[in-house]
Amino acid sequence: MNYHSLNTPAIRRDFAAALREGLAPDRGLYVPEAIPTIDWASMQSAGLPEVATRLLLPYVGDAINEATLFDLLQDALNFDIPLTPVDNKLSQLELFHGPTAAFKDVGARVMSRLLGATSNDQLTVLVATSGDTGSAVAQGFYNVPGIDVVILYPSGRISHIQEQQLTTVGANVTAVEVDGAFDDCQRLVKEAFLDQELQAHRPLTSANSINIGRWIPQSVYFAWATLQAGEPLQFIVPSGNFGNIAAGVLAERMGMPAQGFHAAVNANDSMVEYMNTGSYQPQISKATLSNAMDVGDPSNRPRLEWMHGFDTSRMQREFEVTSASDSATMDAMRAVWEQHHMLVCPHTAIGFDAAWKSPDTAHRVVLATAHPAKFGDAVEEATGKLPEVPPSLQGCLDKEKQATMLPADYGAFRSFLQES
Repeated sequence: MNYHSLNTPAIRRDFAAALREGLAPDRGLYVPEAIPTIDWASMQSAGLPEVATRLLLPYVGDAINEATLFDLLQDALNFDIPLTPVDNKLSQLELFHGPTAAFKDVGARVMSRLLGATSNDQLTVLVATSGDTGSAVAQGFYNVPGIDVVILYPSGRISHIQEQQLTTVGANVTAVEVDGAFDDCQRLVKEAFLDQELQAHRPLTSANSINIGRWIPQSVYFAWATLQAGEPLQFIVPSGNFGNIAAGVLAERMGMPAQGFHAAVNANDSMVEYMNTGSYQPQISKATLSNAMDVGDPSNRPRLEWMHGFDTSRMQREFEVTSASDSATMDAMRAVWEQHHMLVCPHTAIGFDAAWKSPDTAHRVVLATAHPAKFGDAVEEATGKLPEVPPSLQGCLDKEKQATMLPADYGAFRSFLQES
């Protein structure tokens, strides 16, 4: 399978090269030259590693043989992803049972193993995080031979547990606290990838959802949820950079039956305006309770446009986006607790808010993107109940934070990469 840049289709790479580069030289996102079709009917009794192998094998091509791919996916996906009923025609897909208690464990752990299997270079994985990506990447790549990890996060805009998770790992993982917003972190990462002089000094790759190795594996749990339900689902997806929901649409394009996709966003609602007006205008990101979704210019929008044939009117018909304020987020956390005796994180709560806005004719599934304990203060304020911290999160709380503070300036960041 080859991949091309959405900006310049003539830029083509095989799987290993596209995985290694992350972002194309023209700043374009890589997409597969063709979306493969899967035999959905034959997957009905398959386990999670087998489902993942069947979905990813066409994308990997000759880079990794099937037996090796199965083994690495079995190792990466060694935790449950259960579909749990909530109410009539409403379920929750629990994506918080991995080592960092967030959905990004799936993409990060799979990507680390794909990269390890296809590269012999000494690489630096460079990642911007608005909350959960950083800790998932840190754990996914922790002590992987030949890999250094540099994580940029916006100062004061992630939860205490999130910060502890990504600043206490040590070993091959370095945290950079940026005096700015997530979009500043993302901008610094993109500029570094395009800096050929820097790349010659320190080869870089990305672990954000701009990378095919992070993006495509997320399609697995959409298929896994559908197989558990035994029927097509309407997916309600808390969304920031839109890589998660873009992976769901990719699974549907491969042959997974679905009842539609509904992106749930917070006050960073550029995609709501896009679907309402047909004209896309990026925003400056705003800080909210659901910090992992504080993205004003979602990077994966071009992939969604590509999968809708670059037809804005088609995308408006087939793709729904709604937003929720912090007040509505608090109300949703409270309502889920009072009605179903379930604690949910602010991001998942926005998913429930969106689900209640959708007709109940389809089986709706909210993607529960993070454990509520990662946002314990907000959950307690909304519900009066403090979530119990799971063992996977407890270990980082007593460790000393280690991070380098930098301004949101590329020159300063470039110097840091050259000197560290």
